[in-house]
Amino acid sequence: MESFVNSPFLMSLVTVTVLTIVIAITPGLDFMLVTRNSVSHSRIAGIYSALGIGCSLWVHVAYSIAGLAAIISQSVVVFTVIKYLGAGYLIYIGWKTFSASTKINPINLDQRAEVADNSLNRASAFRMEFFCNLLNPKAPIFFLIIFTQIVTPETPLWLQFTYGAIISIVHIIWFSLVAIFLSQPTLERKFNLYKVKLEKGIGVLLIGFGLKMASANQ
Repeated sequence: MESFVNSPFLMSLVTVTVLTIVIAITPGLDFMLVTRNSVSHSRIAGIYSALGIGCSLWVHVAYSIAGLAAIISQSVVVFTVIKYLGAGYLIYIGWKTFSASTKINPINLDQRAEVADNSLNRASAFRMEFFCNLLNPKAPIFFLIIFTQIVTPETPLWLQFTYGAIISIVHIIWFSLVAIFLSQPTLERKFNLYKVKLEKGIGVLLIGFGLKMASANQ
């Protein structure tokens, strides 16, 4: 144990943890989608969205350990395919959010939560975030940084999987907290008053994200 504390691996572990926390809490696409599912549907939908992010990150970890992150991020063809698939998926979700006609009963929030949860079940919430994160072309670049700048040929395989576990768990914890916070009854009542406008605004932003992703250079 003492040898590990004094080893360079401990500093790498701290570096990965701090970098992951910064990336996770920085508002972006995942934050927007968890917000959408938590506010428009339910706390459970938001938490399962967080689980979808965490599981999707393991796919990125797996191909990074296999040494494919560099190929994905540097290959014009692969990068372009991922970019357009991700952009198309975002625009699709954005349009569904924008065009959704949700009627709210401001008196019975428990009933609204149950109806909302039925409209986006746990599997759908999980699947939505899983594929959005998986098809995000920025993800291979993030993992390329970690698995080229931090991971070395001397880094044990178990430690590389530990990095992956840290990345996944930090994201699950953070976005679960976001879902729990945004679905507080007090905030929920306030969101209820502007729900239609909020959904349309999020829909426009998601479509904008998709268009920006599609037009971005590698």
